[in-house]
Amino acid sequence: MIRDSIKAAQVSAMKAGDKPRLAAVRLILARLKDKDIELRTASNVPDDDALVTDVLQKMVKQRRESIAMYEQGGRQELADAEAGELAVIEEFLPAQMGEDEVKAAIESIKAELGASGMKDMGKVIAELKARHGPQLDMGKASALVKAALA
Repeated sequence: MIRDSIKAAQVSAMKAGDKPRLAAVRLILARLKDKDIELRTASNVPDDDALVTDVLQKMVKQRRESIAMYEQGGRQELADAEAGELAVIEEFLPAQMGEDEVKAAIESIKAELGASGMKDMGKVIAELKARHGPQLDMGKASALVKAALA
């Protein structure tokens, strides 16, 4: 379970006295707790690893956007702090598929579904997310699907 490895990382960061890592891990745990509270009233609760992966992917996206904005604004020290948090968050994500692997998966799904044009993009993306969701950056994957169907 990813959540258990995050909690173990918190303990090890505390013992090691690694304050930046501890802060990042605590931030992850806080986001997970917020999501747990949000889902208390939900009728359909996803698998725990899927939930954790979803939260981590959103955090990664936020950090990347922040880094780009800080670098544009000339605030390199803030960009470096975000990059440090990003590195810690990415440690807990499942291994991401490479671009070639994503293209191969898209081609196989396209062949299975008989997708031929842009009208089939939604079907291909839905199937791709169902099969490989945690290992994909859906922003990049949707661009690859669009290119494959165009």
